[in-house]
Amino acid sequence: MYSKKMKSALVATALAVSVIAQVSYATDTSINLPVTNLKYFDAGVGPLKISPAFGDPSKGAHSTFVKLPAGFVSSLHNHSADYYAVVISGVVANASTAEEANVPLAPGSYWFQKGQANHVTKCLSANECVVFITQPTKFDYIAAGHTDTDKE
Repeated sequence: MYSKKMKSALVATALAVSVIAQVSYATDTSINLPVTNLKYFDAGVGPLKISPAFGDPSKGAHSTFVKLPAGFVSSLHNHSADYYAVVISGVVANASTAEEANVPLAPGSYWFQKGQANHVTKCLSANECVVFITQPTKFDYIAAGHTDTDKE
């Protein structure tokens, strides 16, 4: 039978696929992207690493894997546009302030982040966290109190 971790990974993958289906993207062919083919690079935001699955996060609509190091706590920030996220591994929390009680989001969990709404994202795990986000515009990270032309 399947292990508990395998079941969680399958549920997370199914949920990620359903989130992607909600955003209308036109492609010429079907896409398969094995985890072994993911190529992570610096996101330009602290220690975060990203690996695009679809689109280009620096230019427009995208679906992207994001690695957060163990114990990571972002600064209070926002993004220009909404995004949808599914936890692939680790335990994540996403809240409107650093002081807000953590709602642990284990693998397979989902959250929606409203664009232009300040929030703090945390990796609560002893190991790195991986999340899969889908966003209709390019990825940005705007420190609280700054404008989108004054990015961190």
